[in-house]
Parts: sequence; C-alpha cells; structure tokens
Amino acid sequence: MSFKAVLKSIVFLALLFVVLYVGMNNTHVIDFYFPVVAKEKIRASAALIFFGLFAVGVLAGTVLASGGGKRGGGEKKK
Repeated sequence: MSFKAVLKSIVFLALLFVVLYVGMNNTHVIDFYFPVVAKEKIRASAALIFFGLFAVGVLAGTVLASGGGKRGGGEKKK
C-alpha cells in the first residue's frame, strides 16, 4: 500500500468526522434555497443538508478523478 493512498484515506476519514460532528451539533431545522434544483425551499435538518452537499461533492470529485477520457498509449501495431 502506498503512502499516498494512506494519506488520502486519513484525509477522507477526517472529513467524515467533520460531517459526523456537524450532524451531532446541528439538529435544528433550516430552510435551504437552491432554485437551480428545486423551485420550492427545502426544509430539513441542517446536518442532513450538510451531509447531502458533502455527498454530492464526494461523488463529483470521484467522477472527475476517475478520468473518463481516452488514454494515450503505446505504439500502434502495423
């Protein structure tokens, strides 16, 4: 296992801890406005909205990091 993978895992676990900590301390209901996605306000727990935004960010980062484009390669066979 490489050091880079271990470091990424530690950072990811630290971010998950922050999400857990925010969820434990922000249990009140808030109004969330995001007109691009929903025309009406979203009324939910602050922790749930925070976790949803975090999850969308993680998924977007995963998709971008996976690199879906063509890969350059070696020589073509003749």
